[in-house]
Amino acid sequence: MENLLTKDIVEKYGFRFSKSLGQNFLIDNSVLMDIVNSANVTEEDTVIEIGPGVGTLTRELLKKAKKVYAIELDSDLIPILTEELKEFDNFELIHKDALKVNFNEIIGGEKNVKLVANLPYYVTTPIISRLLNGGYNFDSLTIMIQKEVGERIAAEPDTKEYGSLSILVQYYCDIEVIRKVSPGSFVPRPKVDSIVLRLDKLKNPRVDVKDKDLFFKIVRNSFNMRRKTLWNALKSLKLPKETMETAFSNAEIDPKRRGETLSLAEFGRLSDCILDLS
Repeated sequence: MENLLTKDIVEKYGFRFSKSLGQNFLIDNSVLMDIVNSANVTEEDTVIEIGPGVGTLTRELLKKAKKVYAIELDSDLIPILTEELKEFDNFELIHKDALKVNFNEIIGGEKNVKLVANLPYYVTTPIISRLLNGGYNFDSLTIMIQKEVGERIAAEPDTKEYGSLSILVQYYCDIEVIRKVSPGSFVPRPKVDSIVLRLDKLKNPRVDVKDKDLFFKIVRNSFNMRRKTLWNALKSLKLPKETMETAFSNAEIDPKRRGETLSLAEFGRLSDCILDLS
């Protein structure tokens, strides 16, 4: 069932979509409610929404949450959101680029914080990376993103989708695929399918590593050129040959393997063994 509110608001204000901002507004009410319900927002929760559009999803979140902060970059949407959501005293609009926002300033001392967003495709990976690497106090991230990116996030080792993004998200989160979303659920229609994921932050990272920065550096280097063996990919670390030989031996990992075959635990083991010897 279509959500007429989105189309009505777009028409009411004569809003023009921006291709450069990757704007595709959700018009399918069943998807909208699936996002809201899977985010499991309660009156104890503070919600941060990135890219609220004309506020259709925001409105539903405001009905459930203690407070909703909506971060919107497009100046043309600010007066629309201000007017359409003026009835809610638990709404705060932040006119900024989500990639430059200090989320700790928004979160403050709040303990129950959830992020909900229909993320523009072009900023999906940088925003997810920033939210997870920043150590922010989120309980969960319920996001609608490009299906291809969602499949990479949830991918298992030894598949073509598996890569550094898979490891980043799985290091910090449990992943639940909520549903797939067709292009017809948006206006204007995107050229690709979308997917809704819920990422629940783990209390502790999935693997315990001695040096997180080194761990992720090894992961990135291992996937920079996927067809390279680990031995060749990790030459960029510029460590002595003997050190690397011993590290691989101690980690019980064949240096002829490719990065895409290693589990998080194996990357963690290799990282710790390299650290111990360098």
